[in-house]
Amino acid sequence: MSRSFVVGIAGNTHRPSRTRALVETLISDVSLRRPIDVEIHDLDGLGPELGATLDPRLAPPRLAAVLDAIVAADALVVASPVYKGTFSGLFKHLFDLVDPKVLQGKPVLIAATGGSERHSLAIDHGLRPLFGFFGAAVVPTGVYATERDFLDYQPSHTALVARIGAAAEELAEVLGSRRAARALAKSA
Repeated sequence: MSRSFVVGIAGNTHRPSRTRALVETLISDVSLRRPIDVEIHDLDGLGPELGATLDPRLAPPRLAAVLDAIVAADALVVASPVYKGTFSGLFKHLFDLVDPKVLQGKPVLIAATGGSERHSLAIDHGLRPLFGFFGAAVVPTGVYATERDFLDYQPSHTALVARIGAAAEELAEVLGSRRAARALAKSA
C-alpha cells in the first residue's frame, strides 16, 4: 500500500496550542487508518514574515517551505483558532498566497478551535467556503472544539474524540480511493 503525504496547517500563533494539538490528533487518527507521511506547520514564528509577504515568489525560506508542502500534499488537515467569528487573518493570508489551481480536488479536512460553542459556525461559514473557492474536496465532517473539550492541551471530551474519528475515517477513505484510482490508471 503506497503512502500518502498529508500536510497539517495549524493557524495558532503561540504554544502550547489547542489548535496545534487538534491538527496533530486528527493526523494521528488518519495514520491509524492509512499509511501516511506527515508534515505539520503552524503560524507560530511565521507571523512577521508571513504578514509581510504579498507575492509567494518572494516568500522567505521558511514560508516558502510551507507553501511548497501545501502544493506537494496529497491532502491537508487545516485548523484555525476562531477570532471574532471566523478564522484568523494570518491563516487566511497564508492561503491567499496559494495558487487556487493547486488545491483543485485536493482532499481537505477542516477544523477550528474557539472559546465557546457560538463560534462553531466558523467551520461552515468560514472554512468550508474558503476551501470551496479553491475547489478543494472538503470532507463532510468538520471538527470544532472549545477549551473545555481539552485536558492538558489534548482532545479529551468523548464527543470531540468521536468526531475526530469520523473526520479521520472520511479523509482516510478519500485518500484510499484516490490512490486506488491512480494505481488503476497506471495499470491500464
